[in-house]
Amino acid sequence: MIDVKLCYFYPKANDFMKKYIPNLITLLNVFCGCVATVFAASNQLEMAALYVFLGIFFDFFDGLAARVLNVQSELGVQLDSLADMITSGLVPGIVMFQLLNMANFGSWSEGGSAYSFMSLMDYIPLFGFLITLGSAYRLAKFNIDENQVSSFVGLPTPANALLILSLALILQYHDNDTLNGIILNTWFLVFMTILSTYLLNANIPLFALKFKTWSFKDNAVRYIFIIISAVLLLTLRVLAVPVIIVFYVGASLVSNLSEKS
Repeated sequence: MIDVKLCYFYPKANDFMKKYIPNLITLLNVFCGCVATVFAASNQLEMAALYVFLGIFFDFFDGLAARVLNVQSELGVQLDSLADMITSGLVPGIVMFQLLNMANFGSWSEGGSAYSFMSLMDYIPLFGFLITLGSAYRLAKFNIDENQVSSFVGLPTPANALLILSLALILQYHDNDTLNGIILNTWFLVFMTILSTYLLNANIPLFALKFKTWSFKDNAVRYIFIIISAVLLLTLRVLAVPVIIVFYVGASLVSNLSEKS
């Protein structure tokens, strides 16, 4: 004989579990951000990048899980932004700090100047945290902007994090004196810090990789972007990441112009 109480309990338990699955995935993003922070602070930038990639992976799938299970919630929205603040806001700020520190002859390194600063140049690595400040401002705006549902205004923080982390990975995997000289130039890094902070909060509509249908006609820009990005990654490896970010912004601008005309 079927227990009526069990019939009532199991659907309720199932609904309870479904409700919290996306939030658990988001918390995995938080965890990855915490581990990436430890590695970035220790100047182990390759490992920091690995955990940021994992965090961004979870960041993509928490929203997907919420939509598939139909359990979107305001709590999930807020938690998602808090997770992004760590993984895609704090970590790239620390990475830029480390890059500026390397370019500035390690003034903040243990055994260097022992934190007794002799000039204004010694403070330049701190400028990297402008990325973290810009990320915080962007995420706060995103939480109260009801228009950023199917598209973004300004560069999303995960894309910006990939842009900054790619600089460290290019140093690691592309042993090229010219590239190394450019990336470890203090003023290039300052320029990249200002540019990424601007792009985060610029009033530029950018398409989101969210497919409402699988139709090529409705998603031509998205399909073309994914295909070209895959080809670039296969041919240029890590060097493809900044190229893809530039292509993403350019493709969005072209798409916006075509929609207006």
